[in-house]
Amino acid sequence: MAETGGAPGENAEPTAEALLAWYDRARRDLPWRAPPGARPDPYAVWLAEVMLQQTVAAAVAPRFRRFLETWPDVRALAAADREAVMRAWAGLGYYARARNLHACARAVAERHGGEFPRGEAALRALPGIGAYTAAAISAIAFDEPATAVDGNVERVMARVFAVGEPLPGARRVLRARAAALTPRRRPGDYAQAVMELGATVCRPRNPRCGECPWRGACRARALGTADALPRRAPRPPRPLRRGVAFWILRDDGAALFERRPDRGLLGGTLGLPSTEWTGTPPARAAPPVPALDLRALPGAVEHGFTHFRLELRVRAGRARPPAAEGIWLRPGDIDLRALPTLTRKLVVFARESQGGGA
Repeated sequence: MAETGGAPGENAEPTAEALLAWYDRARRDLPWRAPPGARPDPYAVWLAEVMLQQTVAAAVAPRFRRFLETWPDVRALAAADREAVMRAWAGLGYYARARNLHACARAVAERHGGEFPRGEAALRALPGIGAYTAAAISAIAFDEPATAVDGNVERVMARVFAVGEPLPGARRVLRARAAALTPRRRPGDYAQAVMELGATVCRPRNPRCGECPWRGACRARALGTADALPRRAPRPPRPLRRGVAFWILRDDGAALFERRPDRGLLGGTLGLPSTEWTGTPPARAAPPVPALDLRALPGAVEHGFTHFRLELRVRAGRARPPAAEGIWLRPGDIDLRALPTLTRKLVVFARESQGGGA
């Protein structure tokens, strides 16, 4: 094996040893990462891996600390009120993760005596733990030679081996490449090292190839194609869905909210009542409770989901006395930080459209 600092185009192959030597020097100090030589806490590893899905490390770090302060172990999280967990999660998005987080903690407490099980198969049997998360926990928490492949790892493998097939079709090849490099010695550190390399050096744009421990073995660098990899199949345009949301106030200023069903987008979170979100705006939009002075507010609230764009018009009015049963929150009870982004946008829009309002 050539030295890791060799020139591009050398007849070299990437090795785990070279990457681990770099990781020992360059690893970031992250709140979920155990110090060198210390045994990682499986609970902390699992919590971090769930939080880091679709979310950048900078946004996760303060939330991770607060979660550990509030629920320091899996038994504490299992015993928590789910509403409290959902509130603590607000703003991180992909709310099914929060529901599964609580369900998984309960399963670990009830089925495994509060200890995360070893082995990818046993981990995948728990709520919300898929192939990637099971492999990451197995490698990082238990130092088992499991191969965890996230977007960072895919990018590194695509460049090191100059895999030109676009994603998602290339995933099978990239996973095989990653598995072939996974060592039996220090597999947990190695799993974190590959992710670290993708996050800090082999970045999506402007990769810092001069700092890479595998630069002498990187075929894409030799070919001058690193910036173009991994390739992705063209995405179809996201369709636009439309609907109507309702801002209904009681005489005491409380606003009507609803709890969204557990299954589906924003499942289990608080939101403003709305019509269904469809490709065409509803011809008629009736509020969920009898209302007075119902009027359409000018403008609309726009929001983007992974697979579609959403445009919601807002109709505001007063609840006809006596106000119907439901979730009514007074102005002082509405913590915008604890609401999903879409709900927060709607509340701010309604308040501002009414000159401050509730």
